[in-house]
Amino acid sequence: MRANRVNLSSLSALLLAGVLSLAQQASAQGQYQAEVVRILDGDTVEVLTASRNTKRVRLANIDAPERRQAFGEKSRQALAAMAFRQTVTVVDQGGDRYGRVIGVLLKDGRDLNAEMVKQGMAWVYTRYNNNPALPALERQARAARLGLWADHAPVAPWEFRRAR
Repeated sequence: MRANRVNLSSLSALLLAGVLSLAQQASAQGQYQAEVVRILDGDTVEVLTASRNTKRVRLANIDAPERRQAFGEKSRQALAAMAFRQTVTVVDQGGDRYGRVIGVLLKDGRDLNAEMVKQGMAWVYTRYNNNPALPALERQARAARLGLWADHAPVAPWEFRRAR
């Protein structure tokens, strides 16, 4: 009986360690509340977490015009109108080579990444997109000539960067 108790307590300790490990992984790539304290451009913000840490968040699935590009400032302003000084939920999808969090911003249940595409303020970043709803939103914005789609020949940000 005593051996069974030892085995059970060892098993419990292993299970607890496994659960703690999963919890740590989930928090690293989970979601958290933060205040948007800076808008760098139409697809990058800085947030202040509850633990008073700042994190740079690159909005997943989209690519907004660069600041020096046509509609770059308008795109930044559109994101600022939705998120600046607001508490958002950051859905962490990992990091990038620049140390930024790749994430989705949610405000009152609304996906702000998708909203940027819907308003014509960002492209779907087809190379990295994992949201199947975004291409249809982009098609609708294009058809309605919203935002950057009002331009007769908008240049995708990845092409703008490559040309520079």
